[in-house]
Amino acid sequence: MMVTAKKFECPFCGICRGLVLLMPLKFNTYFNNYIILNYIAFKITNSKLLKMKQTLFGKLYFLLFFVLPTVVLAQGNLVKGVITDQGGEPLPGVNVVVKGTTDGTTSDFDGNFEIDISNMPAILIFSSIGFNTKEVSVNASGEVNVILQEGVALDEVILVGNRSKPRTVISSPVPIDNIGVEELAGTGQPTIDKMLTYKVPSFNSSTQTVSDATAHFDPADLRGLGPSRTLVLVNGKRKNQSALLYINDTPGKGEVGVDLKSIPTAAIERVEVLRDGASAQYGSDAIAGVLNMVLKKGYGTTTVNANTGITTEGDGQNFSIDLNSGVKIGDNGGFLNFTLGYYTQDQTDRSGTPGGDGLFGFLYDVEVIPIEAADGFLASNGVVATGAQIRSGDTDWQRQNPDLGVIVGQPKYQKADIFFNSVVPFKNGNGEFYAFGGFNYRVGTSYGLYRTPYWPEVTGQNSPEDHPLYDGLGQYQGFQPTFETDIRDNNFSVGVKWESAGFNFDLSGTNGRNAVDYEVNNSINVSLGSNSPTSFDVGAYSFGNNLLNLDVSRSIGQVSFGVGAELREERFTAKAGDKSSYVGGGVQSFPGLQPSNATVAKRTNYGLYGDLEWEPTDKFLIGGAIRYEDFSDFGDNFSWKLSSRYLLGERGALRGSYSTGFRAPSLHQINLSNIQTLVSGGTISNQGTFNNNDPIIREGLGVEQLTAETAKNISAGITYKLLSNFTLSLDYYNVKVDDRVLFTGEVGVDEDKTTINPVEEILNANSITTLKFFINAVDTKTTGVDFVANYTNIGLGNGELSATLAANFNETTIVGKIKTPQILADNNYDIFNRKEQARITSARPKSKVLLGLDYDINKWSVSLNNTYFGEVTWRHAINPDNDQTFTGKVLTDIGVAFNVSDKLSFNLAANNILNVYPDEIDPGDDFEVNLGGRFKYPWEVNQFGFNGTIIKAGVALKF
Repeated sequence: MMVTAKKFECPFCGICRGLVLLMPLKFNTYFNNYIILNYIAFKITNSKLLKMKQTLFGKLYFLLFFVLPTVVLAQGNLVKGVITDQGGEPLPGVNVVVKGTTDGTTSDFDGNFEIDISNMPAILIFSSIGFNTKEVSVNASGEVNVILQEGVALDEVILVGNRSKPRTVISSPVPIDNIGVEELAGTGQPTIDKMLTYKVPSFNSSTQTVSDATAHFDPADLRGLGPSRTLVLVNGKRKNQSALLYINDTPGKGEVGVDLKSIPTAAIERVEVLRDGASAQYGSDAIAGVLNMVLKKGYGTTTVNANTGITTEGDGQNFSIDLNSGVKIGDNGGFLNFTLGYYTQDQTDRSGTPGGDGLFGFLYDVEVIPIEAADGFLASNGVVATGAQIRSGDTDWQRQNPDLGVIVGQPKYQKADIFFNSVVPFKNGNGEFYAFGGFNYRVGTSYGLYRTPYWPEVTGQNSPEDHPLYDGLGQYQGFQPTFETDIRDNNFSVGVKWESAGFNFDLSGTNGRNAVDYEVNNSINVSLGSNSPTSFDVGAYSFGNNLLNLDVSRSIGQVSFGVGAELREERFTAKAGDKSSYVGGGVQSFPGLQPSNATVAKRTNYGLYGDLEWEPTDKFLIGGAIRYEDFSDFGDNFSWKLSSRYLLGERGALRGSYSTGFRAPSLHQINLSNIQTLVSGGTISNQGTFNNNDPIIREGLGVEQLTAETAKNISAGITYKLLSNFTLSLDYYNVKVDDRVLFTGEVGVDEDKTTINPVEEILNANSITTLKFFINAVDTKTTGVDFVANYTNIGLGNGELSATLAANFNETTIVGKIKTPQILADNNYDIFNRKEQARITSARPKSKVLLGLDYDINKWSVSLNNTYFGEVTWRHAINPDNDQTFTGKVLTDIGVAFNVSDKLSFNLAANNILNVYPDEIDPGDDFEVNLGGRFKYPWEVNQFGFNGTIIKAGVALKF
């Protein structure tokens, strides 16, 4: 579509209108299309960059997207054609790359491709999952039709892993998985984090419960190194972190990761998983590795998928529908691919049924608390209940509610998203404008612990008739607080690639933001008595970043190199809740953020990197990378990496690397403060988190300023094709992380009531009961092995069988002593007890094995997947006798698909068809371990969730 300069309102006050008018007429259509995409992206994000014309970011952005494109237009050569398999069927999504460059495209749903080549002659590399890579020489513009032979995944071209030029999986000096969207969807899981859990042995994410907002994000990590040490990219550009810092008792406690639920699977073409330290190439957060979400590029075909599922318990029903389509832009390979999606799921409940309440019942013994403190809570026959009756469940309310009212399971939520990916090549040139990104919106509800009619903090505050949540049935029933989230995530990148004088340039800008607003409903603030509201705005968090990137690369003979720079600005905001949510003791289940917790924190950093690879022979490669970064809040870091690879003919390779790395403490960890409601010592208490800048922490307790974690990463491995369709890979890794940022346990009064130690003096002087904080205090070592075997295209009857065996074995240990501030060490405070240490060392499976079988015959496809989740161990904070190891379990998934035609298919699947659950919790002599029997299955060390069998059905339509 042609839009004239007079009708188009440019966000930079008409400057680009003049540029368009000054440009030759033959460029107007393509430049205008690009400006429209850029303008739409800024309208969606309501970008604040529009107000930054006089700032450094504003000037650079103006240079990047409105001045530079006018000087990079040059003459090119158009090559197009059709890509098919050996049976003549068109192949969509095939990667087409100009060898030795980063220039490339993909085929559409009909197998068509178009690519503009700046320098002839050239070699085109065609690669796709499940097919052998093919190289084709081209000498001039024209038509090239290509037939790909079925093969193995080792030959796929990947973009992540180095910054100089694309490589195939087999030629990479570091281990990389390349997982297509069909493989991901074949897991039957609803979101990308769960799909990767069932496809990548070293990746883990499990559903969380009764953990405030954490239940709506589900921390995910690679190699058991925590959520914050895996870098996530979208089309090679850094994805913003989430607004949420995980501070509840779940895996990843004290860390912040990327909101993977914000990236819809329907928009993804494939996921590249780099299982190696990559800080020297990509910067902070890449200690464990990198996930690169590559978005779809096709056009000309629309695909609609609809799926629904439900557990065999009759709860947790889910439904999803998504649409992916694309349109052609111009006649030179330009496209706009877009995805619309909607997903909803209901809650599940797998709570225990203790009947009696051993957690709180003992508080109501006559010797401990007067009976009248139970506020007239009645047993049967109108008799006031005793502590013994509450402990044994001998009351009418407990007989009617043997689960004590709790809901333990997945939260319910709804989400909607829109994503796009677009490229507009220069008509007669050697570059392209690109823009991609999306917006995700979801709302969810999870649950706090049920406030029973005898709940310690609530009883005795109001007579039942005056209680704000009294149901009018003659006996006070208690209440179930709900924790409700409103989450928005947007991420947009725009840029330009071009080739000049043999160099490849990529200049881009990225804006990303994640925000979460909280409400607590069906609850009260006890201190307000009968005047308390029952719905509360308890505050909000947001995190955003702006990035500018310049990458330059070139290959000269046997040498390939890249250099680049990144400028990043980050912003973390905490907003206070309504006064009624925090005054006094605050609202039950989650006291609101107070004005003293509100903050707006910012920082900037810049990074410079260099990447070099040298291939002195056809078989041997050696590479290196260096990176320098400087942060405005804590200082700088220098990281480096060496890697090498030796090809074993055309069948395999030996590979290895050594690197240093780093992770900058997040703005959340530096600046967050809040109040939490937790169960401790048989009582309910509000415990405070104090930020690293607070004088009580820095001056009173002598905690040093947070600084970067540093890492040393060793990996070595082999990959080999035993047959053309049978491949093996084995990789060893050793990752040492020093000065790891941890979230301490509670620091409060000690058991000696006769004296007051110096720490207690600080607490008393500031009216603090207990506090927690963040500190660089632990060194860890993680060692492990990854193994993958693929055997594809095995003739069996009239069909073909494919088999995959993949496994990860790992162990993380704490090296040396916890670095405790002197005043706390002198007074025998344990800032990171046994339970918190176990969250690092044994909360994730130490082994995971995947065995997948896929059989295709005529129009039918059948899959059988078995996933072994190894044991995890929960350690008691004090008493080793209460430790518990939860044994490993195998989950079996079965799926069947029937392709009615090329346009219509149906599928039916059963996840966890054998209805396997984790071991049940054994609390020993401590009722807090399972909260008095309320929790039946482990949640602090969660292997695979506890929903049981899920039956799913779906339909896919192409037109």
